[in-house]
Amino acid sequence: MNEKHIQHDTSANTRHVCVRNELGLHARPAARLAQEAQRFASDIQLIQGDLEVDAKSILDILSLAAGQGCALTLKAEGEDAGQALDHLSTFIENLLPEEN
Repeated sequence: MNEKHIQHDTSANTRHVCVRNELGLHARPAARLAQEAQRFASDIQLIQGDLEVDAKSILDILSLAAGQGCALTLKAEGEDAGQALDHLSTFIENLLPEEN
C-alpha cells in the first residue's frame, strides 16, 4: 500500500467530503471510487487524518477503513484536477447503500 503521512501542499487542489454511506467505503464503493478516479489523468490522493493514499487503488482506499461520517480530503494535481475533484467529491457524497 502507498500510505504516507500528509505533507501539506498549498498549491494542490483539494475538496473536503464526508462519507454518508451507512456501510462506509467498503469493497464495492471503494472499487467504484478507484474506477472513477482512474478516468482522470491527474494524480489523485485520498486523505484521512494523517494518512494519504492513492485514490486510484482499491487496496489503498480500503486501508483507510473510512466508515460512515468519516471526513476525507481529496487532493489532485494535474491538468484535469478540478474536474476530477468535482466529480469524485460528488461521487463520494452521493454513495448510496447497496440494495439487498
